[in-house]
Amino acid sequence: VQLQASGGGLVQAGGSLRLSCAASGSPPRVMVWYRQGPGKQREWVASVTSVSATTYADSVKSRFTISRENAKNTMYLEMNSLKPEDTAVYYCNILPLSKWGQGTQVTVSS
Repeated sequence: VQLQASGGGLVQAGGSLRLSCAASGSPPRVMVWYRQGPGKQREWVASVTSVSATTYADSVKSRFTISRENAKNTMYLEMNSLKPEDTAVYYCNILPLSKWGQGTQVTVSS
């Protein structure tokens, strides 16, 4: 499966962004978002199943919303109340983890 993340950008603290992830092939059962901040290891952010069951990392819970449209084979990450510590390259993937694609840069200024 090929995955393409998009929608990143520069935003002020407290702002919002919506990321998208387009997947090729059959809709995967579980899709995930990861992120890698400067000087940090890549970390899991959120997951969504084919029936839209969701889970979140504690650091983003109540601020981020993951969703998907199976008909479009697309996943989204709505990010609100952004903080400077959310600055990272955001990647999408499936479970089990597949080849990483190019992520999308999110930069939150204070």
